[in-house]
Amino acid sequence: MATYVDILKSEFPEIDSELFDYITGVLDSGGADFEDGEEVYDAIGGVLQEVSADSKNEDDVRDICLQMFNTLKLNNHHGSQKQVLLDAPVQLSQISADNVSAAKDVQGIWMMKRPQNTTVDAKKLEKAEAKLKAKHERRNEKDSQKASTPLVLEEASASQASSKKDNRVDQSGKNRSYDIRIENFDVSFGERCLLQGAELSLASGRRYGLIGRNGLGKTTLLKMLASRSLRVPAHISILHVEQEVAGDETAALQSVLESDTLREELLDEEKRLNARIASGNGDGTESVRLSEIYGKLEEIEADKAPARASVILAGLGFSPKMQQQATKEFSGGWRMRLALARALFARPDLLLLDEPTNMLDVRAILWLENYLQTWQSTILVVSHDRNFLNAVVTDIVHLHSQRLDSYRGDYENFIKTKEDRLKNQQREYEAQLQYRQHIQVFIDRFRYNANRAAQVQSKLKLLERLPELKPIEKETEVTLRFPDNFEKLSPPILQLDEVEFYYNPDHRLFSGLNLSADLESRICIVGENGAGKSTVLKLLMGELTPVSGVRQAHRNLKIGYFSQHHVDQLDLNVCSVELLLNKFPGRTEEEYRHQLGGYGITGELATRPVASLSGGQKSRVAFAQMTMPCPNFYILDEPTNHLDMETIEALAKALNKFRGGVILVSHDERLIRLVCKELWVCEGGKVRRIDGGFDEYRDILHEQFRKEGYL
Repeated sequence: MATYVDILKSEFPEIDSELFDYITGVLDSGGADFEDGEEVYDAIGGVLQEVSADSKNEDDVRDICLQMFNTLKLNNHHGSQKQVLLDAPVQLSQISADNVSAAKDVQGIWMMKRPQNTTVDAKKLEKAEAKLKAKHERRNEKDSQKASTPLVLEEASASQASSKKDNRVDQSGKNRSYDIRIENFDVSFGERCLLQGAELSLASGRRYGLIGRNGLGKTTLLKMLASRSLRVPAHISILHVEQEVAGDETAALQSVLESDTLREELLDEEKRLNARIASGNGDGTESVRLSEIYGKLEEIEADKAPARASVILAGLGFSPKMQQQATKEFSGGWRMRLALARALFARPDLLLLDEPTNMLDVRAILWLENYLQTWQSTILVVSHDRNFLNAVVTDIVHLHSQRLDSYRGDYENFIKTKEDRLKNQQREYEAQLQYRQHIQVFIDRFRYNANRAAQVQSKLKLLERLPELKPIEKETEVTLRFPDNFEKLSPPILQLDEVEFYYNPDHRLFSGLNLSADLESRICIVGENGAGKSTVLKLLMGELTPVSGVRQAHRNLKIGYFSQHHVDQLDLNVCSVELLLNKFPGRTEEEYRHQLGGYGITGELATRPVASLSGGQKSRVAFAQMTMPCPNFYILDEPTNHLDMETIEALAKALNKFRGGVILVSHDERLIRLVCKELWVCEGGKVRRIDGGFDEYRDILHEQFRKEGYL
């Protein structure tokens, strides 16, 4: 592979030895400090420009500097000691006559005197040296600060224009409407503007789906509403299901009951009043107040609350035994379900849900769809699940181009209406463009005709008065690519034979497990949470060893694994390019950027700390990391979590084009229908294949709901 010395000799064959020694000395000593090709150009570009005279322009020299930067980076990643082969040794004694110490020798590169007969401008040499020295000092200062300063993430903020009249009505308590209208507001995240001059109208009792590409600000908008950074009338209660319930000794059922604060306050007051009467310390007013409390408890149907809470928990997958367990005994995923159950039980005026299906299995999603269809107050839900949106929402709010557009109907209706709108806007744009061109032709034709001067002036004024013509903004198509430059493998590829597995001998998780997959496989594993889906994946990958039975895998099988907890596997303190560089050293920055670009992480996104990316963008970085070694078999555990719908469609297309095998665990009906040819149901310590695919599985679940009284 060419070094920067080779590149220098090849591109500048006429360079004299003094300048050659100087340039290679600068690159050799300062190579670790350069961050990109532009900094190499700043250091030596002026010198190279003089050397090349008229043979190379500025762009040519910049390209050469970029090539040399790439070789420097490659050498730095292979080892801290860089070896450079020169035609002749550099005599440090000529650079520093005193030669007092090694440190002074190194300093000599900044102090080097030039012969007076050189063809290069000495001032440019001094300027280049000064730039590189200053960069070196800044880099040292930056490194010391970075070591002592923790990563600070940007914060979101919101602002809006509100009328004094609206404020007065809200503060007076006379506003009893449960409609929400927020006009002319902005939302920012750090220095990035997410929404500008936007409007949001939420009619009471309607269910809104908030959609848009990853990273545009959907989650941030929910947080601004929940924190009331955007003005929502004070009498409207808001609940945002964002964080899992804190674990303590409280039973799951009791935790849900406590979320109804009004009921809890009335019951507490009832206890205090009865205790006062029983102790003989009452003043005679207790019985009147108790009558009022009993009336309110009856009005809110407090006696039915435990049954209602139990139904909600059961629908979300909590067995009767689990409902009595302390919240601290549940995993994070189950505590998120508990947070959702508390919100559903509390029945706020505005319920904010952010990807509620992420923590649910297919059974719980179907139950939630049915439950929300009869929801009486307002919902604003961010979801990537196309079928969930079609089943639940009455309206769509589309976030794009820093604004919000509203559409009546479900997601399918949104797609159709949006296409019609775009066609109409395109026709209007073309008509306006044609009209402008017609006026311009008249102006150009008679511009110098004195008899038509008045008409030309009139046409010019007309052209100025026309509204600004903007082309239709179309969202770029999302594409994902899974490289498949590998040889076909002859079966068997991957199989489990009579496998038995358990973590605890008293609780056998699987027995008699017989599964097989090949490079043609497109398999989806479904089942309730806790049924062992992730365990099956780990047995297939060889991460878990069967208690008995055999796992067989082709010797050339190369598995790429996407974990549902992929964020835990990413270094959040570095940018995406650095993350790939650390994981797969020895490649150029362009290669890392190209890999990330294949998953939509381009430009400035690739140099941002991973921690500052949205959930969907982190997933794309995880995809880029997973596919870089070019596996021939993918095992994907909940790959759609946090992805927008366009990316899910692109994921489906990429998996269908991929020539290797695929096994995935997913609750996303759309992805399952687009990709999977086989459905494996994980339940009761077995994994069985369903011939009827997802339709048959859905029918089975609906029948279970009917038997259990949830439908």
